[in-house]
Amino acid sequence: MFIGRKKELSILENMYAADRFEFLVLFGRRRVGKTFLLQEFYKRHGGIFFSAQEKNDALNLEDFSKAVQNYFENQFYGKFSSWEAALEYIGKREITGKLILIIDEFPFIASENPAIKSILQHTIDHVWREKNIFLILCGSSVSFMENEVMGYQSPLYGRATGQLEVCPFDYWESAAFFPHYMPEEKLLAYGILGGIPCYLQTFRDDRSITENIETQILRTGSFLKEEPQLLLKMELREPAVYNSIFEAIAGGASRLNDISQKIHEESYKCAKYISTLRSIKLIDKTIPCGEPESSKKSIYKIADNFYSFWYHFIFANRSYYEMLGEEDAAREIMSVESISDYMGHVFEEICRQYMVRLAKNKRLPFVPHVIGKWWGNNPAKKAQDDIDILAFDKNRDSAIFCECKYRNHVFDKKEYEDFMSASAIFTQPVNRYYYIFSKEGYSDWVKNAAQAQGVQLLGIEDLFPEGDKGRP
Repeated sequence: MFIGRKKELSILENMYAADRFEFLVLFGRRRVGKTFLLQEFYKRHGGIFFSAQEKNDALNLEDFSKAVQNYFENQFYGKFSSWEAALEYIGKREITGKLILIIDEFPFIASENPAIKSILQHTIDHVWREKNIFLILCGSSVSFMENEVMGYQSPLYGRATGQLEVCPFDYWESAAFFPHYMPEEKLLAYGILGGIPCYLQTFRDDRSITENIETQILRTGSFLKEEPQLLLKMELREPAVYNSIFEAIAGGASRLNDISQKIHEESYKCAKYISTLRSIKLIDKTIPCGEPESSKKSIYKIADNFYSFWYHFIFANRSYYEMLGEEDAAREIMSVESISDYMGHVFEEICRQYMVRLAKNKRLPFVPHVIGKWWGNNPAKKAQDDIDILAFDKNRDSAIFCECKYRNHVFDKKEYEDFMSASAIFTQPVNRYYYIFSKEGYSDWVKNAAQAQGVQLLGIEDLFPEGDKGRP
């Protein structure tokens, strides 16, 4: 079943409808659903769909020749003499309507034959430019697609008429995979699996979250049991070092110095490893909201929820969990305090996504110029403090302050006063708006104070569309 990707399909359809040559560079991290998206588009319109593989150039050219000749001739006559010949053959054929040519995993071809970029550039400029062809180059190596295909020094620079990064689903989109789950279960599923479609498809919403962890993550032979390890081995040369970085961040180390000390590597080396992980979209760099990109307060976090979950719970405990048994291990992971501690940072991100969605729908008091988490010194407390979500308008005359609590008790007076104390650090905004998100609701004192001060109180049910409440 195909879920989501309406925006991405709309972009593809608009380019397909244009009566001219179109060239789209489509990219995204592994497992994000690029091929599935292209297959759905291909089902609608047909064309030539070629998936390159990690093999030598001659074999990829032979496979491409088969795909092209089967499309035009309904049979295979033999391998083209060269990529130039294959591409020119397409340009010389009579084309009725628009011809879609999809080359999936393009980096596999280019790594064996770097000249393919120049060959494509020449073909586009001299053969395809006046043809009604829709070329789509797709790749999982994000850095390669950004630098070697779209980059200034690439022969293909300036030829693409569009580019599209396929990103993981957000919590709202991921909920569509679990129509029978209650709101809290949907949040937990997203917190564990993130927004990668093939991960989301492993959980069944006729089973509890605990049962799914047992059967789909902990059980020997399950797809997700060693998934992060397998992907690191596919992408990187020194998986042991990267394992250590993930484990350090999952264990609470977020600053470069803290991470480097924990993995016993010099800071400059650690920075290079982290840069690599950022290039493949597995690590994010975060700075306090409103501060410049060069801020020395920057921290790092695991960008993918499943990696975060796996390194938080599974990586260091694999031997223990195997002795404990899959069922009991799943129960231990889902114990109240354990999963609540883990879900704290996930819940903040879910609430940020909710606020961004409100902003896009013009349902906030203003459209934020910047939005994110803030941390720093609170002069009143003479201690470090933070604001889970902070948003400013362009002039910083208006601000939104948000507190997010995924706790197993109601939001009480002390938490409310701490939130107000933190927001008071920012004195410039004249127009101030307050939102609190709480998993377990609010004390009567907080409800009364919030009503008097115009503070919005929200629960986890408010994060989902009306009617999307899970099973009765």
